[in-house]
Amino acid sequence: MRLAGKKIGILLESDFYEHEIWYYNYRFPEEGAEVHFLTRLWGQPSLTFTGHEYKAPFVCTESFENMDDETLRSYSALIIPSAMVSDRLRYSENLAELPPATDLMRRAFAEPGIVKGIICHGLWLMSRTPELIRGRRLVCHPNLYGDALNMGARYEDADVVVDDDLVTGRTGAQAGAFARTLIERLSGDREPVGAGRRS
Repeated sequence: MRLAGKKIGILLESDFYEHEIWYYNYRFPEEGAEVHFLTRLWGQPSLTFTGHEYKAPFVCTESFENMDDETLRSYSALIIPSAMVSDRLRYSENLAELPPATDLMRRAFAEPGIVKGIICHGLWLMSRTPELIRGRRLVCHPNLYGDALNMGARYEDADVVVDDDLVTGRTGAQAGAFARTLIERLSGDREPVGAGRRS
């Protein structure tokens, strides 16, 4: 099991892409990883989110709110999934402050030991922190191509792009290739830095 001892956090909210989330829920543990679905619980013990395609329920009991540095560093990877998850998580009741999920990723970007996985519309979550994306090689959903350029990213036409500790995927349809690349990256059995994967 290539990911034994590794811990992966996956951000979650409603309108998630069921096939992607279900796949991660089985695939990463299959390699020995400990998977945590993280969200804003708003003071609740749990929240039930619904998927985008089938309105399937998913109960989330773990919050990233107020996560301390030690806990953050215990994660080998943090993933921003596709669909509308990132749009919902980028809400902030105080516009002068970063949304908690964006702030979590800001802190994660300061930790090169944490692999950052962003797929499809997940790039939306980083819109308030373009300095973290500027100059990085990535791919995203075609609808976010302009957003990527405005953030100063170096867009590549590939299903999955690896830029050191940043792994990006085109759409939720590439969740399999995205997960495989993350597994390779986390296990040390990976492609050269900056490699793209085309299908």
